[in-house]
Amino acid sequence: MREIVVVSGKGGTGKTSITAAFTKLSKKSVICDADVDAADLHLLLQPQVQQTTEFMGGGIAVINTDRCVECGRCRELCRFGAISEDYVVDDISCEGCGVCVDLCPEQAIDFPTKKCGEWFRSTTKNGPMVHARLGIAEENSGKLVSLVRKQAKDLAEDEGLNLILTDGPPGIGCPVIAAIGGATVLVMVVEPTLSGIHDMERLVELAVHFRVPGMVLVNKFDLNLEMTAQIERNAKERNLQLLGRISFDPVFVQAMVEGKSVIEYDSGADVSRQIATVWQKIVESSFLNPLGIKDFSKVII
Repeated sequence: MREIVVVSGKGGTGKTSITAAFTKLSKKSVICDADVDAADLHLLLQPQVQQTTEFMGGGIAVINTDRCVECGRCRELCRFGAISEDYVVDDISCEGCGVCVDLCPEQAIDFPTKKCGEWFRSTTKNGPMVHARLGIAEENSGKLVSLVRKQAKDLAEDEGLNLILTDGPPGIGCPVIAAIGGATVLVMVVEPTLSGIHDMERLVELAVHFRVPGMVLVNKFDLNLEMTAQIERNAKERNLQLLGRISFDPVFVQAMVEGKSVIEYDSGADVSRQIATVWQKIVESSFLNPLGIKDFSKVII
């Protein structure tokens, strides 16, 4: 089982648009949207939901008035001011840390799990898909990312497919860590800016820590050729494979308005040809093609 995870140091780099294009080019893969905090791959793939399952996450403290003696210990311990003077927990203020639960002398505080969101198995025009929706202001997105990736692997086994295309979360936080562990390769989408270089370096350090090989793709490269060259130099110094450059083109926005990937919207556009070239480099890489196969017309990937 191989998994390509597309990541970026921040949101807005074009990561999801590029992933959507890859799903069209792949043809034989399971699609996984691991960006559960702000999932939007479904806007381009228009999935038909086949199965919906509740995601149960962290708990919220609930004071049992039958056991509570109003000693005040929980109010002293709570750093979020979530417990009122009449010993009622404010669901919005409670961060679910569980300190009051563990240290209540009367064991009068319960900690039931709650519904934090939902995850879905769906069909799309480009293949089967696993995705999720995290509730507003809910925590445990890393846990949901891990669940979505596991379900994608299970779905790939059920469908007899050996490739998973994952749209990862942006940044380097907990959801990203949950998205990249055990991946075959990371495709790092980078913008040609100073912050883009910094973001790439942070991602590289994360990839090195988890021993996941990385590839670099410069999106909107023609907005700053000097920065693009710097990114490519940095990538070579870190022994990262360069996948190429993608131009800045309003056709991406036009495709999104139509609810399509750029490949579907205009396969003859320059950016579509650039993405197709990038995809070919990915599938021919030693990470996904250790046997060095050249004729992919006879191989299902």
